[in-house]
Amino acid sequence: MPTLKQPPYTYDIVGSFLRPAGLKQAREDFAAGRIDRAQLTSVEDEAIADLVQKEKKAGLKAVTDGEFRRAMWHLDFLEALEGVEHVDAERWSVEFKGPKPKGAQLRFSGRVDFGADHPFLEHYRRLVRIADGYPTKLTIPAPSMLHLIPCVRGKASYQPIERYQDEGALFDDIAVAYQHAIRAFYDLGCRYLQFDDTSWGELCDARKRAAYEGQGFDLDRLAQRYVDTINKALEARPADMTITTHICRGNFRSTWFSSGGYGPIAKALFSQANYDGFFLEYDSERSGDFAPLAHIRDQVVVLGLVTSKTPELEGEDALVARIREAEKYVPLDRLRLSTQCGFSSTEEGNILTEDEQWAKVALVRRVAERVWGQSPLG
Repeated sequence: MPTLKQPPYTYDIVGSFLRPAGLKQAREDFAAGRIDRAQLTSVEDEAIADLVQKEKKAGLKAVTDGEFRRAMWHLDFLEALEGVEHVDAERWSVEFKGPKPKGAQLRFSGRVDFGADHPFLEHYRRLVRIADGYPTKLTIPAPSMLHLIPCVRGKASYQPIERYQDEGALFDDIAVAYQHAIRAFYDLGCRYLQFDDTSWGELCDARKRAAYEGQGFDLDRLAQRYVDTINKALEARPADMTITTHICRGNFRSTWFSSGGYGPIAKALFSQANYDGFFLEYDSERSGDFAPLAHIRDQVVVLGLVTSKTPELEGEDALVARIREAEKYVPLDRLRLSTQCGFSSTEEGNILTEDEQWAKVALVRRVAERVWGQSPLG
């Protein structure tokens, strides 16, 4: 077996954390014109500095900025790409089983690319300065999301620009844009990058599959196009950079929008996508069993067994038993543990307190140390 990259770590995190009240207020004040961008940035910096100290205290091996500078885990990044624009919409592009985010859509206005002025570059520079030499982790939406949102979810209103009349050109440009992003973040010191992705969660869902097939989509072909685009993007990854993915079924105000085990996508994603690791949701019966993990090649699997949606703590013995069950399909030295998702995929956050959030992180650490000990895996 090849030498495993580190990270991911035996106890890890997806990325986002609950926004403190002062930060939420500052964002409201900025939107209302009561403070300027510099003042908002100062508040963000202070909140992230406090978060980083808490992450270090929790024993995390790499820290994130909690996605504190974003309204949403994905749109802030995607809308800032060259050739991509935000469009207000009456409804969100998928139906959550509870509270609904404000409607939004994307459209293409020109050639897609990652520009040198993308705001996430400055976001990451500031995180590096705040972390002061401590390892960092950066999360961005996966390449597949830039196709899924306007072209699949938004098929009814999607009008391709001339350049993208041939959809192959769109996939090629998306892959190249992500190559540019990977290299740019690497040059700033990023060695741990994660692509967050709800497209595969939707392709696990039998009802969504039926609905998309009813609209004329060949879902096997679509899955292959996504894998090919991801792999082309990953060709830019330097040897000492870890790039993982987090497969999500929706995370807004403790609710969700997709269900279903990984079976329908396991062969395409697990056996073909060249990620270094997969963060997989396994916190409820909606995620199915571990059998699809048989398609994993030599990558790391981070088991998201601890939910970030509710405050109740899972039993440690039960978590250990589930890790042992997963070990039937993936060797223990290629298994890790995390929460199933972030705590605040959007600025509203899930329905639990900050103390309850950190109790979840502490639980993940305790169980990981019980299973792997003070392991060289981190």
